[in-house]
Amino acid sequence: MYQSRMRRTFMIETTMHDQASGLRRLTNPTRTKVITVTGGKGGVGKTNITLGMAAAMAKQGKKVMVLDADLGLANVDVLLGLRVGKNLSHVMQGVCDLKDIIVEGPHGMKIIPASSGMRGMTELSMAQHAGLIRAFGTLEEDVDVLLVDTAAGISDMVLSFSRAAQDVLIVVCDEPTSITDAYALIKLLSREHGVTRFKVVANMVRSYREGRDLFTKLTRVTERFLNANLELVACVPLDEHVRQSVKKQRVVIDAFPKSPAALALNALANKALTWPVPRNPGGHLEFFVERLLVRDEAAGDYLSE
Repeated sequence: MYQSRMRRTFMIETTMHDQASGLRRLTNPTRTKVITVTGGKGGVGKTNITLGMAAAMAKQGKKVMVLDADLGLANVDVLLGLRVGKNLSHVMQGVCDLKDIIVEGPHGMKIIPASSGMRGMTELSMAQHAGLIRAFGTLEEDVDVLLVDTAAGISDMVLSFSRAAQDVLIVVCDEPTSITDAYALIKLLSREHGVTRFKVVANMVRSYREGRDLFTKLTRVTERFLNANLELVACVPLDEHVRQSVKKQRVVIDAFPKSPAALALNALANKALTWPVPRNPGGHLEFFVERLLVRDEAAGDYLSE
């Protein structure tokens, strides 16, 4: 029994060291910028924003990786017209490693596809959450920017990736439900997870003034009730070219490079590349993973399954 306990302790310590070391390679503050794109409500354009930024950065020669973190209704691969064999569900099942499911998108960007229509992937336990993030420890990709495209809502996975990122990008449109859901997400992250800085994209607006007004509506309630700092970083116009590019299964900056939406997304990507990496290590993915591992170790979940 003593030997069994020692072996278990050794396995835990070795696993934590190896996986944390791998994540340090991916999220080293001098190398990798981690941006989570979220918003609370579905249909606000999170994935189009994510892919537009990714393509614009990749065109500049940056090594970009996109993680489709919508584990139940994944659509990044569909929007890009990519053929995907295995996805994150296979990684979670132990069928393959994370590196085995990565596919290449436009301009050399790397895509980590998720599953679609699998209920189990939307109801992960804490141990499975840890396993998913821990899988990044096996990656040896050299990445400048990791963009995480979250699911709609305020699930544990949305909160996890948001609090783990260096920058949280909140996408909102001028609808009461979008503003309400964005506020709910900001409230949870700020009050329960210590995330106090948010960057806001006003999407599908008819003018810059409308975008500013939308931002004002959101900040009016956050400044009154929350300890959160919001910054408007882009106003992306309502543009028919976006819908047309979706039909073509191409990113709008490639399908219609001179369109208003493409120009706004290029500007947003350029701005994002200048965002500094916070000195506080608590926002880095590796530290989030280690916290999850310690929590799971205490519960004895992931090694006893």
